[in-house]
Amino acid sequence: MRVPMWAGWLTVAIIAALCYPLLPDDTLTARIYVNAVGLSSVAAMVVGILRNRPRHRGAWALFAAGALTSVCADIVYDVTELRLGEYPYPSWADALYLGAYPLLWASLSRLGRGQGDRERGGLIDAAIISTGIGLIFWVSVVGPTLEDAGSPLLERLVTIGYPLADILLTTAVARMLTRPENRTPSLRLLAIGSAILLTGDLVYTTMSSTAEYTGGIIDSGFLVAYACWGAAALHPSMRRRPDTHIDVQRIGRTRLAVLAAFTLIAPGLLFLQGATDPGGIAWMSLGVGAVVLFLLVVLRMWGLVQQVKAQASRLGDLAMHDELTGLANRRAFEQRLVEAAGAGSPTVLLLDLNGFKAVNDRFGHAVGDDLLAVVARRIAAELPPEAVAARMGGDEFAVMLPADGGDELAARLRSAIHRPAHVGGHDLLVGASVGIADGTEPVEVLRRADVAMYAAKADGGRQRRYSADLDDRTDEEARLGAELRTALDRGEFHLVYQPIVELPHGNVVAVESLVRWWHPERGYVRPDVFIPVAERTGLIVELGEWILRTACLQFADWWRRGVAPYRFGVNVSARQLAEPGFVDMVAAILAETGVHPARLIVEVTETAVFGGGAAVRAVHELNGLGIEIALDDFGTGHSSLGLLQTLPVSILKVDKSFIENVTMAGRHAVIATSLIQVANGLGLVAVAEGVETPEQAAELYRLGYRRAQGYHFGRPAMALPARTESHAA
Repeated sequence: MRVPMWAGWLTVAIIAALCYPLLPDDTLTARIYVNAVGLSSVAAMVVGILRNRPRHRGAWALFAAGALTSVCADIVYDVTELRLGEYPYPSWADALYLGAYPLLWASLSRLGRGQGDRERGGLIDAAIISTGIGLIFWVSVVGPTLEDAGSPLLERLVTIGYPLADILLTTAVARMLTRPENRTPSLRLLAIGSAILLTGDLVYTTMSSTAEYTGGIIDSGFLVAYACWGAAALHPSMRRRPDTHIDVQRIGRTRLAVLAAFTLIAPGLLFLQGATDPGGIAWMSLGVGAVVLFLLVVLRMWGLVQQVKAQASRLGDLAMHDELTGLANRRAFEQRLVEAAGAGSPTVLLLDLNGFKAVNDRFGHAVGDDLLAVVARRIAAELPPEAVAARMGGDEFAVMLPADGGDELAARLRSAIHRPAHVGGHDLLVGASVGIADGTEPVEVLRRADVAMYAAKADGGRQRRYSADLDDRTDEEARLGAELRTALDRGEFHLVYQPIVELPHGNVVAVESLVRWWHPERGYVRPDVFIPVAERTGLIVELGEWILRTACLQFADWWRRGVAPYRFGVNVSARQLAEPGFVDMVAAILAETGVHPARLIVEVTETAVFGGGAAVRAVHELNGLGIEIALDDFGTGHSSLGLLQTLPVSILKVDKSFIENVTMAGRHAVIATSLIQVANGLGLVAVAEGVETPEQAAELYRLGYRRAQGYHFGRPAMALPARTESHAA
């Protein structure tokens, strides 16, 4: 297992740092050892900067310069003491030590910088920590030094300079450690190393003031700080600056405990001095420090209160508005509707976009979202001042008027929505079905508008005002949907097969599988009655799977008996094609029943695949399995000829509306002739549907048709049609 460079360096450097106390004190070997570890850490920083190429290279270079200055101070200190036999105070080494701190502070400040409310709160937290540390330094070092008038001024200034430099560096380190955004491993290592350095300085200063410092483990801590800095520069995460645009602010238990500990430093020092030296309590320093800490805590709490208020206001706004469109959401709309209903009889318009699903499937949800935003702006632009618009969810919108006038507004809205919209580099066109209702009961008004909207959609995407008869139709559809579910469970459906024959002899070359429903109470239920309901309720997916499996099992049985037609067809709806895993389901059923894919014909309508997207992808995947694709009811859809260029179609089933008058001179005969010419030109098989007379069959054969289907050749039946060609032919 390969160890990352930064981890290898950190391990080796920390081991070297912890081994330092094992060396004899104040020997040349020990001093060379310390300086070697320090210089190697600086070298690791330089290597990390050159290797990782951070975006904020200047800040890292500044930090490396500060670390190098500190190591140079160690070297000057050792050389001076070795040459003179004693250490003069102050010396040039002290100048270098003090000069390193501003460089380190400037670098850490740039690397950990943030912005906004979170930055202000973090700065106050850092100020609390720095004030607490500063109070310790002031009471233990700065105050006594200022009172010692017997020492030279320069010596006192240098002595005070060290704790002041530590306090300066504490502000940057505390800021980095209190910002959760600075969670990159690199910045964490940088802050941890700096915190170790400050801890060592604090212990060193306290012990030196009592003449107890002898080096050893404290110097080892400084070396660990160098090791962390080198690893921070070598870590790949140092390439990027952390996210500084997060507005959400939280105070967790750890941060609260740290802040509480530092605010208690003033009374803690008071108790400590009172116990050890009651006559030497630094009342002024402790009093000022306590007041500053108190004011900082108050400022922090005031900031949190203001932020909570702002967030509560923002959450309230988000809770009542749709984020995508900026309109009111369902909750806000229902509240406004309740208010309006209490004062009168409001009118509600419920709008559902026609063709939006095709846009989503073909161009993706990003383009669909942009289109919804455009539609929302157009709706808002058409509203009178007293109206309220909302996005109810998905591609459904609602408008409320305090009084009537819904029909005129609905017409304007439909016209505005129907204009082409340029979105995502495409000119898109959608329509709207609008349901209109009024009343004094908010829930009932919405229900009526919903019923009217679905009636408008069923009428071809228009506008419709609610009337009582729509409830009867809706109730009937709901009952039929429930009975469909029961029929599936009870096995009330069965398949019949209509022959597709070869002209002119009428030999059966294929059959089309058709579903029939015999209800125990209703009797025979026509497919044009229950299939649309199955589509709208989604039961068509389960019903379609049953049809496919049943047809495959029947074909497999015919095949084993040697009487199967060459192919069999199954109709597939748009809802089935859009269902995830549909193609896998088809492949699994074919494998389960042992039917070769080439024997199956999947019949789709032009409407089912017109929108593109998932439906077209499913058709291509089916064809990739070896399944034949037939375009059913050809000539009656949206864009027949265009579909022939995008779909892997091999069979055209010419709609019966072009066949029924084919024996008469006129437009139908011309269209039928043109369609067979198109099919022949593209190398497709044309099947004439709805052939009911011998004359139609003869005329179609004369025009060039070689496949036909209709009552003239056989009605749909459960038994295998006569004159079936052997599958071995």
